Amino acid sequence: MMDDRLSAGREALVKLNPKAEENLRLAFGDIAPDMVEMVVAFGYGDIMARPGLGLPDRQVATIAALTALGNAEPQLRFHIDGGLNVGLSPQEVVETIYVTTVFAGFPAGLNALACARAVFQERGLKPDIPPAPADSARHERGLAALEATSRGAGQAVVDMLADTAPDMARFILDFSYGDIISRPGLSPRRKELAMIAASIARGTMRPQLKVHVKAGLNVGLARQEIVEVAMQMASYAGFPAALNGLAAIREAFEEADATG
Repeated sequence: MMDDRLSAGREALVKLNPKAEENLRLAFGDIAPDMVEMVVAFGYGDIMARPGLGLPDRQVATIAALTALGNAEPQLRFHIDGGLNVGLSPQEVVETIYVTTVFAGFPAGLNALACARAVFQERGLKPDIPPAPADSARHERGLAALEATSRGAGQAVVDMLADTAPDMARFILDFSYGDIISRPGLSPRRKELAMIAASIARGTMRPQLKVHVKAGLNVGLARQEIVEVAMQMASYAGFPAALNGLAAIREAFEEADATG
């Protein structure tokens, strides 16, 4: 059984970086050889090799989670590089970080972009930078993006703030949705994958996680894909974060079923 798990893990890991296991053994084989096997067998054989979510999508989720956590620069660089190896474009990597910045803040986003720049420079790559959209239309873009994804759930959050912090409601619409979520360069389903992963990894965003689980369903994510993201977070944010995420996801699914 362990050999099967290691084999499956190696097959998934080599797609991200053919030298990954060798590098792990060089770094940690002398003090924690069992940890190396756990990473390969569990992290990749049990989790990453699972059906239900493609490897490029898993890399979007991993980049978002590591950006949101803000404490795993070597692993973030590895997964940015691995994401490029399995088909993500440089712009998709950058856009994943932009989306995650909404959830994790500018320091986390800037640090992640520094990691991305280092990887791009090593590979001689540069992302395509889309032209800046018209600033005058950001509110309208925000409203359109909010309606397209949340279909009322996001608007309820904005309405809740109207009597106490109307400027925060405006920031959510104009910045989070108008400036960021409406940007081109990353598909709506991958944006929601990133936001779900970031919410689970941070572990403090249950209401926001539920909003984006429902938004993910609205833009075409399958329920199993959402569940797979939560299970994957066990490797990157720990089992408590993954279990709490799954509990919130169950509630979101039940609420989505109740409202049709």
